[in-house]
Amino acid sequence: MPASLVVWVLSALLLVGVLTQRWWEPRLAERGIPVRRWPWRWWLVGYPACALRIFSSWRRVALLNGLSVSVAPSQRVIGRDLVVQGQALRPRPPRLSWPVPTATGLTLRVLLHPGQTPGPYFAAAHAMEHAWHVHGVRVTSPRRGQVLIHVTALDPLTDNAPAVRPPAQGLLKAHVGRTEDGEPWEIDLRRVPHWLITGATQSGKSSLLAALVLDLAPQPVALVGIDCKGGMELGLFGRRLSALAIDRAQAVSLLLGVVDEIHERMRVCREAGKRSVWELPEEERPVPLVVLVDELAELYLTDGSRQSKDEAEQCGTLLLRVAQIGAALAVHLVVAGQRVGSDIGSRVTALRAQLGGRVAHRSHDEASAEMTLGDINPDAVIAAQNITEDEQGVAVVATGGRWVRARSRLVSLTEAADIARTAPPADPFLTRSAAVTFKEGGIAA
Repeated sequence: MPASLVVWVLSALLLVGVLTQRWWEPRLAERGIPVRRWPWRWWLVGYPACALRIFSSWRRVALLNGLSVSVAPSQRVIGRDLVVQGQALRPRPPRLSWPVPTATGLTLRVLLHPGQTPGPYFAAAHAMEHAWHVHGVRVTSPRRGQVLIHVTALDPLTDNAPAVRPPAQGLLKAHVGRTEDGEPWEIDLRRVPHWLITGATQSGKSSLLAALVLDLAPQPVALVGIDCKGGMELGLFGRRLSALAIDRAQAVSLLLGVVDEIHERMRVCREAGKRSVWELPEEERPVPLVVLVDELAELYLTDGSRQSKDEAEQCGTLLLRVAQIGAALAVHLVVAGQRVGSDIGSRVTALRAQLGGRVAHRSHDEASAEMTLGDINPDAVIAAQNITEDEQGVAVVATGGRWVRARSRLVSLTEAADIARTAPPADPFLTRSAAVTFKEGGIAA
């Protein structure tokens, strides 16, 4: 389709939408459609205007960022012996596809000229954001010879963004918020069994744990908590927790019970000739167990006494064992803390290496973000450092070398009270001794 025709069509759509807004907006409101939160502004006005800016400025953006290539040779021969060299006089920009709208932006596909690589497009992403007046531009290359440009018109992590529909629930899957692409943010413990959550005080760590518990509460999953700040955070979930340790001595007892449960599940799998509890028949499969740890540093910091050092050493050893052998036995670990460096304990770095899911909220220093995301992707560290104090709950989520910005949902006091009144699964543990250990070492249901 010629570029001039595209401009005329988009201009006509934009003009019709604006002129008829006073006619159709009240009629939609009368039918109960939430006009204020319904993304009509983007689909009818924002999308045509954004596409118009892209098509009208594409040639200039491509030229200024070195994306255009001339089809004519870069030298001219005048007469027989005179050769004049210089820049191409008529550069041709890469071919741009029709923009496909999404819930929060649009996507564009670009066909590369022969000899081009996606590198210059990655470098030009920031220039595209300013030229098109959009929130963000991400460039990927899913196929050879093509570049896919993802345009996010408005920040979907703000409170005004339209709500996303939660995905279909499954065992050990939790919908905890939304990503910067406008898609639901889902934590799947079957796919990524262990998670690390870091961030400064009041950055959103406890809110993310609450959102995780909120979606796991209706599922047949046993939840145990370690909150050495007196149980102020995890204690809000009351009876739904099968056990809660509120100091380090109770945490040692609880973790010993978890390790005993792991050994018992290993025995069951060994006798059945299976390598995982997920290979067992459903009626014989033990209840999945999720261990929640709020403020990891409280388990490792000591007061200098011999007993304190022994407890911290034991906590570090037990947590590492749970992370190393718990995944195949449906025992999962979710750890939250401000820092996860070797300065707080001897086995923290070994534990961090076992936690495949990484969530980094706002931090006060570069080292904290580097500890969480540095071994995943250097660009994710920069993105985490750019989170401001006004963006509570916003974090950088990294799994398997890929990262994305996301924001956890806010759990209300009413929802927390509903969780607190929910009873845990009956008999979630295979060993009698494990349940007794929990009751003696912590606050059990």
